[in-house]
Amino acid sequence: MRTRQSITELFTTFLQLDADRVIGWAVDAKLRRNLLKCQASLSQPEHSENFWISYWYKLWQNQPEGLAREHFSAYLQETCYWSADKIISNLSATQYTVSDCFQMVITRVDKILKGFKPNMGFNLNNYASTIFSNEIKEMLRSRNEIDISTNWRLLRKLTQKRLVESLQNVGLSAETIQRYVLAWKCYQAIYAPQHPTGTRQLSKPDDSTWMAIARLYNSERHTQLSPPGPECDGQTMEKWLVASAKAVRDYFYPSMASLNASRNDDDSGEYQDILPQLKQDSLMTEIIAQEELQERKSQQSLISNVLIAALNELDEEAKKIIELYYSQDLTQQQIAKQLGIKQYTISRRLSKAKDSLILKLANWSKESLHISLNSLLLNYISTVLEEWLKAYYHPSSS
Repeated sequence: MRTRQSITELFTTFLQLDADRVIGWAVDAKLRRNLLKCQASLSQPEHSENFWISYWYKLWQNQPEGLAREHFSAYLQETCYWSADKIISNLSATQYTVSDCFQMVITRVDKILKGFKPNMGFNLNNYASTIFSNEIKEMLRSRNEIDISTNWRLLRKLTQKRLVESLQNVGLSAETIQRYVLAWKCYQAIYAPQHPTGTRQLSKPDDSTWMAIARLYNSERHTQLSPPGPECDGQTMEKWLVASAKAVRDYFYPSMASLNASRNDDDSGEYQDILPQLKQDSLMTEIIAQEELQERKSQQSLISNVLIAALNELDEEAKKIIELYYSQDLTQQQIAKQLGIKQYTISRRLSKAKDSLILKLANWSKESLHISLNSLLLNYISTVLEEWLKAYYHPSSS
C-alpha cells in the first residue's frame, strides 16, 4: 500500500480494494473541494497533520453529521485497514476477509470521535487502532453467533436491552416495541426454558406452543401494556418474533452502502451529495484550534512523564514483562518460556502492572485536570494506556 503524504491526500482519499488487495487511492472530489476552501480561508498555509485533526474535530463537535466526519473517515482508512489485516492474519480459520472486516468497522468513525479525548493529548491513529480492533473482534464474535443460530436460539439468548435497541433501530413505534417485547417475554417463559443452553440449532415451536405463548400474551397484556390492545393468536406471535429476529440480525450486522452509490430516487446524484455542507470557519476558529493544539501537546508531555515515572516504580520483573509484551510483541506464552515462569503468572503480573499504571494516571487526572473519576473514564484511561504503551515501546510508529 502506498503511504499517503500530503494533507490533501490524508483527508480526501479512500482505499480502493480488489478483494483483499489494495489497488490505490480514490479521491473524493467533494472533500477535496472542501479542504481547499478551508485552506484558503486560513491566514497562512498550514501543513501540520495535528492541526487538521484538531481543526476537523472542533467542527465535528459542532456539526456531527457534517463533512468533518467524512474527512476523518478518509484520514483513518489506513489505520482501519491495518487493524483488520492484523486480526485476520492472526486467525487460524475464518470465513471473513480483511476487506470484510474493513467494511464492517470503517463506518464506526463516530464511535471513535465520541470516545477520543484530545485534551488528554494522545495520538488519534493509535486510539482508533485500539477501537477498530475491539470492534472487529466483537463483530466477528457476534456475527458468528448470529450466522449459526436459528431465529429461536437467537431470541432465547437475547437480552431485553439488545432487543429494544434492535427494534428502535428499524424505526418501530414505542407502542409496537412494547408488544414485541411482551411477545418475546412470553416466548422466553413458555418455550426457551425447556431447551438446554448449548442448543444452537433450536427448532421452531410447534402449533400448541404458539397457542400457549399467545394465551400468556393475552393474559399479560392487560397489566404489561398501555393500551393493552387486541387479543393475538399464535400466528401473530410467530410473525412478531420473526420480525424481531430479523431486526436483531440487521442491528448486529448492518448492510454497507457506499457514499458513491446511486440514491435510486427521482433526483440524480449520490448519497454523499445530500450530506450537510460544512459552514466556512472564521479566523477565530483557527486561532482556537491552534491554542487547543498547543494545550494538548503540553498535557501529552505531562501525562507521558506521569506514566514513565509509574513504569520506573514497577519492580524489575514487571518492567521486563511489559517491555517484552509491548516492544517485542511477544505472547504471554512466549514471555513465560523466555523467563521460565508459568503463563498464568505472566498474565497476573501483566494485569497487576497495568492496573498500577491506570491508578497512577487516574489519580493524576483527578488532581491535575480536576476530572471526576467514573467507570467510563477509567475504561477510557485503560484504552489510552494501551495506546501510550504501544507508542512508548514503538516510537517510530507513534
